[in-house]
Amino acid sequence: MATSCSHVLLWVRDIHQAVRDYRELGFKVDYATAERKAQHAHIWFTEGPIIELLTTPRSARWFKWPIELMAGRGSGRRMIRWSEGGEGFCDVAVVTDTHALDRELTALRNAGVPVGRAVGWRRTKPDGQQIRFKFAYPANDRLPFLVSPYDPPQHPRENRHPNGARRLSRVKMGVRAEDRDAVRRIVADDPTFVLEPAEVTGVRAIEITGLSAELDPTLLHGAVVLPARPMSDPSQARRSAGP
Repeated sequence: MATSCSHVLLWVRDIHQAVRDYRELGFKVDYATAERKAQHAHIWFTEGPIIELLTTPRSARWFKWPIELMAGRGSGRRMIRWSEGGEGFCDVAVVTDTHALDRELTALRNAGVPVGRAVGWRRTKPDGQQIRFKFAYPANDRLPFLVSPYDPPQHPRENRHPNGARRLSRVKMGVRAEDRDAVRRIVADDPTFVLEPAEVTGVRAIEITGLSAELDPTLLHGAVVLPARPMSDPSQARRSAGP
């Protein structure tokens, strides 16, 4: 599959408090929609994966079945899981070319990985710009999901974070044995992912290149964010989840 890491999702109870805290940590944080009712915010880099802060309404459980009707089996369970796990990394997405998304979904199904349909979505940014994209959720709510690129593209040409952050360079992901083959099919050969054996599949930590100092963990809302460390053999690290 021709995919690469798109973004890691960080669930927070209070999106506005989380935005304030990450700004205090030295990140530039942009609300995805009008601030007053926003449920998403982004930490952008000039290229590569980004961090998405998100929250969900307290009534999210009541939307489980409508969401599953729209996006397929497992999608409603996935959204409920985001909040039930408490603050911290709750999911990760991989991006593939818009025109290739349906082909990638078919390849997953043919490989025995059930996945829902591609759903078109749009957001209106605080400045009024319309952003369009598609997403598709595997039925297993612990597997990474797929998205198309934002239209129009959103990576800034220049984005200097006061704390020196330049790039989200690695996603450390625990993978249970039963999910190993499916996860590898979805993340493909992207060296951003470091897969490690675990009892539960999910993002454990991320590494960021350029951080000038360690971050105050009391402001991270359950996330583990580390300075990037040199890796002599990325391909070997990705194979660490087992044969």
